[in-house]
Amino acid sequence: MNNLTTAVAVSGGIDSLYAAWLLKKAGHKVVGIHFITGYEKGGGEPLSTVPSPWLTLHAETCRTAIPAMNHVAEQLQVPIHLIDIRDRFEAEVVVPFVEAYRSGCTPNPCQRCNPAIKFGLLLEIAATLGAHSLATGHYVKTRRDDTGLVHLLKGEDPLKDQSYFLSMVSSEHLGKAVFPLGGMVKEEIKKEAAEAGLSSVSKGESQDICFIENGDYKEFLLKRPGFAMKPGPIVTEDGTEVGRHLGLHGFTLGQRRGINCPGPYPYYVLAIEPETNRLVVGKKEALFSASCSVTGLNWIQPPPRTVFEAVCKIRYSHKGSPCRIELGPEKATATLFFDTPQSAITPGQGAVFYAGDEVLGGGWISHKTV
Repeated sequence: MNNLTTAVAVSGGIDSLYAAWLLKKAGHKVVGIHFITGYEKGGGEPLSTVPSPWLTLHAETCRTAIPAMNHVAEQLQVPIHLIDIRDRFEAEVVVPFVEAYRSGCTPNPCQRCNPAIKFGLLLEIAATLGAHSLATGHYVKTRRDDTGLVHLLKGEDPLKDQSYFLSMVSSEHLGKAVFPLGGMVKEEIKKEAAEAGLSSVSKGESQDICFIENGDYKEFLLKRPGFAMKPGPIVTEDGTEVGRHLGLHGFTLGQRRGINCPGPYPYYVLAIEPETNRLVVGKKEALFSASCSVTGLNWIQPPPRTVFEAVCKIRYSHKGSPCRIELGPEKATATLFFDTPQSAITPGQGAVFYAGDEVLGGGWISHKTV
C-alpha cells in the first residue's frame, strides 16, 4: 500500500480518468485537480458553491465543470479540487500565443502550457494538497538512473507519444511527475477502461487548441485587443508583387492554400515579414533549409559537448532528422545543421532533440538560416 498522496490532473477525458484509476488500484491515495482556464463552454457563468460531497471549489468556476467533474469523482471515489487559473493561463499561454502570431511566428501553445501550467502551477497546487507528485494522462515515460537524474522517454504507443510536448519541462519538475499510461497503447486503455466501467465526459479526442473554439484561430486572433485585419502585398523572392493578403496572421511557412495568386507555378509561403507586412511566396523547393537557430533551450539531460549529434523534430508531426548541434554561450542557444535539408522550418515551433527514444531537451526555432 502506498501511503503517499498523488495528485492527478483530470480533464474529463478517458486518459486522465484511467491514469487516476490505475494509481488508485495500485494503492495510491489519489486527489484530483481540474483547472478552469475561462475558455470552457459555459465558462462565463460563475458558481459560488459546489453541490457535491466530492468537489472542492477554490475560486469562481464555470457551472459546466460541476456535473462533469462530479461524474469523474463519483467513478473514482476521490475528491477533485476545482482550481481557477484564468489569470495565469491568460498571461502564460494565451498572451504569448497571440504575440507570436503578431510577430510572424507560428506558436505551439502546448509546449508553453506544460512547463508553465501543468508541471508548474499544478505542481505548486498539488503540494498544498499534500501530494508528493503529479500524474497526468500523457503518453510518455520517465526513469531515474543510478545518479538520480531523470530521463524523459517516448511513450510506448507511437501514434500517441507526447514526449515532444514535454521537452520544455525542467528535469526537476519531471522528477515529480508520474505517467501511468506511458507503457500502454490507446486501444488497450480504451478496452480496459470500458471493462472497469469508466466513462469520460469529453466527446472524442480533439486535436485543436483547447482555448480556441472550433479550431478557428484566425477568428480568435481578430477578437483580441489590438489585433486587426492588415492587408498587404504578396511578393516573390525577388520582390515582385503578385497579389494581396488580408492579414499575415492567416499564414504559416509552407502553406499553399489561401494564397490565391495565379502564377507560373504553385506558390508556397516562404517567409512572413511583419515589419514590412509582406508575405513572401515561391516554389516548394525554396522551403528547404539545411540549418536553423534555436533559442531558450531547456536541457533534461546535460548536453554531452558543445558540438554533438542528435535527431531533431522541428514540429510534432515531423519524423525527426539527424543533425549536428552547435551550442552557443551558456548552452541557451544553438545552431542546428541537418544532414538533409528540411522543409518549412518554422519560427515559433519547438525543436526537440532525441537520442533514440530519449528526449535530451528542446528549444524554440527563431529562424532558419541557409
